[in-house]
Parts: sequence; structure tokens; C-alpha cells
Amino acid sequence: MPRPALALLLTLLAAPAAAQVFQSSAGPVRVEAVGPELDTPWAMAFLPDFSETGAILVTERGGALKLIEGERAREIAGAPRVAASGQGGLLDVALSPSHAEDGLVYLSYAAPAPRGRANTHVARGRLDRAAGALTDVEVIFEMTSNASGGRHFGSRLVFATDGTLFITTGDRGDRPSAQDLQSHNGKVHRIHPDGSIPADNPFAQGGGLPSIWSYGHRNAQGAARHPETGALWTISHGARGGDEINLPEPGRNYGWPVISYGRHYSGGRIGEGTEKAGMEQPLFYWDPSIAPSGAAFYDGDLFPQWRGDLFVGALRGRRIARVDLEGGEVVRDEPLFEGFGRVRDVRSGPDGALWFLADDDESRLYRVVPAS
Repeated sequence: MPRPALALLLTLLAAPAAAQVFQSSAGPVRVEAVGPELDTPWAMAFLPDFSETGAILVTERGGALKLIEGERAREIAGAPRVAASGQGGLLDVALSPSHAEDGLVYLSYAAPAPRGRANTHVARGRLDRAAGALTDVEVIFEMTSNASGGRHFGSRLVFATDGTLFITTGDRGDRPSAQDLQSHNGKVHRIHPDGSIPADNPFAQGGGLPSIWSYGHRNAQGAARHPETGALWTISHGARGGDEINLPEPGRNYGWPVISYGRHYSGGRIGEGTEKAGMEQPLFYWDPSIAPSGAAFYDGDLFPQWRGDLFVGALRGRRIARVDLEGGEVVRDEPLFEGFGRVRDVRSGPDGALWFLADDDESRLYRVVPAS
């Protein structure tokens, strides 16, 4: 990064609150707040000119899309109307892989449906920063469950290396629907950026909804693309225990609610146990639950000890879990940065820092850098 741009970025990112220093496996690190307070933030995306402007898009669950530049934040008009109830609202945000040329922004959200119901939708629009608005907004994916209640929307968005878009959907509290190939619930879906269906999807020619990539997921609120292999990784909420890391493969069944490593909140047994023929095992699971949310692989240069590791936000325990990976296997789960609130999203920033969003009495965007 050129020195003038770096100096400007450091000025824009100066934290108004006192930074905190933590000991970690990467040595002492500093966590500093960036930008103003937020209202129930859920996800973030770095804009292509971040190195010059510090520009980051942040969603707030109540329905606001915010553009943060240093200590300034402004709301971007034109975001879709949302059903902001329970776990629903404006959820994930992702940029088109060619955003610098096409300006496209993708949003997932709980869309209002008749009689107080709600569905996970995905829309895209073109960001006009001068006007402070999204234009040409169109819905490209619609979940049609029309379930009541405000839980289990899933809603993470990940672009694959081939340009297709992965979408996670939760079971909406209707557990059997995760096994139903004619239901959008409890699935990973794969579409083209315009909403059309890739011809090589496992059910594109029949046998299930053509958008389905994998099924049997409870509520994947974390998803990330591995920086080396390009594979999709998802992180799903269990019930009482049984949060799972999975590597969803086309047409595979990941078991919910037939098999699980958790138990119902009542303490009762879930399904048939932990294994069944034809159903996949998770790469890793947590018991007790950490209530996982946003996740990212770290691929920056500031923390070489962490490069290639998976960082997962935890709503329960109010921390980040560093999932230490060696040869594709989990060897350690390091708890980090407790006390900032329910961590909703984690990203590896273009500046080499680790970034996260925390939802608490003081909801903020945070940046993690070496302390020395």
C-alpha cells in the first residue's frame, strides 16, 4: 500500500475508545473500536477502495444498510423492506466479485409474508455512493416456506470461485423440512448471480428443488470460502450442543434432524443418534454450544501464525473461536476477545487485520492488530 494511502487509512481507522490488549497464540494483540455505535449489526463487507477510504458496508438487523468511512457512517437508501422480528431482519451482505466494475451488492434478509410470516430472500442492487442509495434492486432468490416465528433464517452469502453464489437457509423451526428436498428450509442453495440455476446443481434435472446444493442443515449462520481450496465451509447452530462445521458437497445429506451431536433444549434426545448410513459427519462440533455466527478464514500478513485458520463468531460466550487447522483437521479451538458482546460477523480485512462486529449494549465494529 502506498505510504500516503496507508497514512490516510490509519487516520480514518483511529479508534475513539481506548483499545484493549489481549494475549493470544499470535502474541499480544490490540482490539480497537472503529466508527460510530451501531444498532444490532449483523454483517459487513469491505468496499474495493477500502485502502484509500476505509469504506465498509454494514447491515443492521432492523433494516438499515450503513456505509462506514472512518468515524463517519451514513445510511444507504433503497435496502429491501424486512421483517425485523426475533432473529429476522436485514442479515448478510456480499459484494459482487466484480463490484469495482458493476457496483452490485447482494443482501439476504427476512422478507415479510402474509399473516405475520417471513421467508429468507436474497436481493441485489447497484450501489450509487454519490446518491447514497441502492438502485435497480431485484429479488433473485425467494424461500417459500411462509413459516411463522422469528428463528432460523440461516442467511449467509458466499461467492464460489466459479462466480456462483451459495446461500444458507435455516429450518425455520420446522425440523423435518430440512430433509424435504421440495422445501427450501435447512439447505445450502447455489445460484448464478442473476438468480438462475447452474446446470450442474445436483437436483437441476429433478429429484429436488433445483437450487439445492446440500441439505439436512439446522441453521447455518456462518459460511466462508477456503482461500486455498476454494471449498465452501459452513458453521451451523446445534440445539443444546452439536454446533457443526461442515464442508457441504453437492447432493449430500448432513443429517439434521435425524442425527445430531446435541440434544433438544428440554434435554431430550434428537433423532436417531449421531450416525446413520447415507448421512455425513461434521468435520468438527462443539458441545456445549457456542451459538456460532459469522466466520472467515484469516489470509492476511499481520498474523502469520493464524494464516489459514478459521475464525468463528460466538453469540454464546460472547467471543471469537479460532479454529486451528492442520492438514484440514481441527487441532485446537482457541477462545479470543471475550467481553465485547455477541460476535455476529468476522472478516479478514484487506489491511491484514482481523475485523469483527459485536452486538451488545454498545454494538460496534472492531479491528484486531498486533499490539507491538
